[in-house]
Amino acid sequence: MLMRTDPFREMDRIVQQLSGTWSKPSVMPMDAYREGDMYVIAFDLPGVNPEAVDIDVERNMLTVKAERRPVTQADSVKMELSERPLGVFSRQLVLADALDTERIEADYEAGVLTLRIPIAERAKPRKISIGGESGRKQISG
Repeated sequence: MLMRTDPFREMDRIVQQLSGTWSKPSVMPMDAYREGDMYVIAFDLPGVNPEAVDIDVERNMLTVKAERRPVTQADSVKMELSERPLGVFSRQLVLADALDTERIEADYEAGVLTLRIPIAERAKPRKISIGGESGRKQISG
């Protein structure tokens, strides 16, 4: 059996836990891709209650914040190991002017927050016809 060792893994985990507090948000992993006439952004938020997710758009700045609190435990339960990061997670993205921020759709399933942002009509490719008479051509759009 092969074992992969990473001497910095434990240090990275500790730094990540310490950097994500309620007063100082840590970053959440994400994927972004284009699917037809939509941009799709997927954020990993396992164990986060959907009510603890806040999505804001101001001008072209998209802000996603989520909070994972510790599980309330009875006095008889003693935590032996806690590796799941707790606290506030935050991500800000600058959206292009070509996106329609008025029609963003959000879905949360299986610990993944998915945002679908349509491309604005004004940014979609279109044909321009040529008009005019007697050999002169006028471009209209």
